[in-house]
Amino acid sequence: KNMTSTFPIGRLATAADMPTATIRYYEKIGLLATPARTDSNYRVYDQDDLARLTFIRRAREIGFTIDQVRSLLAFSDQRDGDCCTVTALTEEHLAAVEQKIADLAVLKNHLTNLLASCRGGVVADCRIIDALTLPK
Repeated sequence: KNMTSTFPIGRLATAADMPTATIRYYEKIGLLATPARTDSNYRVYDQDDLARLTFIRRAREIGFTIDQVRSLLAFSDQRDGDCCTVTALTEEHLAAVEQKIADLAVLKNHLTNLLASCRGGVVADCRIIDALTLPK
């Protein structure tokens, strides 16, 4: 590790724009290497750690799972590897996102229909409650 420019977990958290608890979690599950420690046992990190955390945060922001991030990191660590594996993983993720969008559209239509069935009045006559309570 490059120890010329090191910083504590609080500064890393600020720079990576994530909570210290998340950084510790990523260490625990192996996405981030166990950091060096000072003589007083404080964690110290370097620019490589910051770059890795930034990569993880960005991948998570666009919805990649922890396992997918783990795979992406493995691909990223092998710079001369075939990019097709990264493309395939991204295509798989896109297909999952498209399926979620389709599922949400069905859910939206169902909720819209429930709301359209509402005639107001008392809860005893509520069509929404009936739809949730009565068997189909």
